[in-house]
Amino acid sequence: RIIRNISYNPINESNTFTSGDSVSGQVELEVAKECEVQSLSIKFKGKAEVLWTERHGQTTVVYHAKDKYFSVKHHFIEDKDKTVLPPGRHNFPFTFQFPVQHTPSSFHAVTGKIVYLLEAKLSRSMRIPTKDTEKLNYVTQDTMDHNPELKAPQHESKDKKLKLLNSGTVSMDVDIEKAGFYQGEQGTVMHPIANNSSREIRPKFCLYSKHSFFARGKRRLHTKDLVKEVGAPIPPSSSQKVTQLINIPHDMEPSIHNCKILKVEHRLRVSFISAHLTIVLRSIRVLFRKPKLNSLGGTHNVMCGGKMEQHTNIKTLSSL
Repeated sequence: RIIRNISYNPINESNTFTSGDSVSGQVELEVAKECEVQSLSIKFKGKAEVLWTERHGQTTVVYHAKDKYFSVKHHFIEDKDKTVLPPGRHNFPFTFQFPVQHTPSSFHAVTGKIVYLLEAKLSRSMRIPTKDTEKLNYVTQDTMDHNPELKAPQHESKDKKLKLLNSGTVSMDVDIEKAGFYQGEQGTVMHPIANNSSREIRPKFCLYSKHSFFARGKRRLHTKDLVKEVGAPIPPSSSQKVTQLINIPHDMEPSIHNCKILKVEHRLRVSFISAHLTIVLRSIRVLFRKPKLNSLGGTHNVMCGGKMEQHTNIKTLSSL
């Protein structure tokens, strides 16, 4: 009987990795009696994958695509060695490094995923090889200083002539101070509104996500409202300059714009109750806020469904 554990060392308080970071840990084998091992290895890899199906009449069409970023394998015990392990615990340390290039952030949804993981594999004579994985949370380290586009103000304007019972026009300009916002940051939306209609109107603000998945020339799209706010009413035949604060949640998923087969966008929609007028700012980006270093907490975060979930940093692979 062999119990196998894989563990890695947290590098910050949220145990989130970014480009160039090292991943160190160990694979532990606990052997109850003398055991011959043909090979023991660990693989460090990153990849993206999308998968969905569509019905076209009586036919089900599968849409599938993969994008591989890197794969590095290290052998603790080679196939030719046929090592005999005595009873007890045996530790096999490893160290890998994330590429310096900015690969896409970890992501998981029903239709697609971007994963970075450690995969241990054990082979023994006359037995089927066994393997299991431990996911690592990785986030692209975008910064305002290295991307001037993220500092650029965003502006849109629109007007609409109302019909039927709501005579007159409504017009507005929408401005936000920049395109990039860190998790937990607050954005300020400013917009003059001219309500030249016969009814009171009330502005609505919605920060939403847009997930796009690409395979075989097709796209699957999912949108989700994340933050909603409602402003003060604006009386008929009046003009006001409205300022609205939008809070970016601390656990909001980062935007992903550097993956070939999936994309995570964030947009701000401004509309009105009682008036069919909508403006969408399409260039909003949510950036990962770099955590503090040198904190050895025992938990890490895994991106799931648009939010970060907490898990322990040691995983029991299986027992035999």
